[in-house]
Amino acid sequence: MRLKRHVPSDLNEEQLALYGEISGGRRADGKQHFPIVGQDGALEGPFNAMLLAPRVGLGLQRLGSSIRYESNLSPRLREIAILMVASRWNCDFERRAHEPIAANAGVSIAEMASIHENGSFHSIDPTEKVMLNTIWTILQAADLTDDEYAAAVDQVGPEIVFELLTLIGYYSTLALQLRIFRVE
Repeated sequence: MRLKRHVPSDLNEEQLALYGEISGGRRADGKQHFPIVGQDGALEGPFNAMLLAPRVGLGLQRLGSSIRYESNLSPRLREIAILMVASRWNCDFERRAHEPIAANAGVSIAEMASIHENGSFHSIDPTEKVMLNTIWTILQAADLTDDEYAAAVDQVGPEIVFELLTLIGYYSTLALQLRIFRVE
């Protein structure tokens, strides 16, 4: 790991406010699939890095919370997209953190294995098929053709396409941060 672990006793006022929002907010409520706070009191995963620039970190944390708790994406599609981002950026932390959540959202072990190995999986559901292609294309080409965009909007509407794009951008940001900071 390239970053020191930021324990509460070392944090300034802005950092402590962000620490409190992450450790005591919605992410801390309910079932946790990985610890948000380590035994030493430092935030785990991508959250420790957010303390480097607490104003930016606060916006990033709120965006992530909004995607997770306020989005209209189905839990299954949300977790499939997150796992596809993790596969694209080869981010083991994201994959490990979200596989249990994906399983709870109805993503099978075989589907998760296929995403991990191939970046996607085959679905017979027509809407899911279009969305898998949409996610895959965005992650590979960083664009959609007019036909691909129209197919996505026809299946789920522009609001869901917007939310999906936002999710892909957010989790791609986290994946790159986790990689660059060598967070295991």
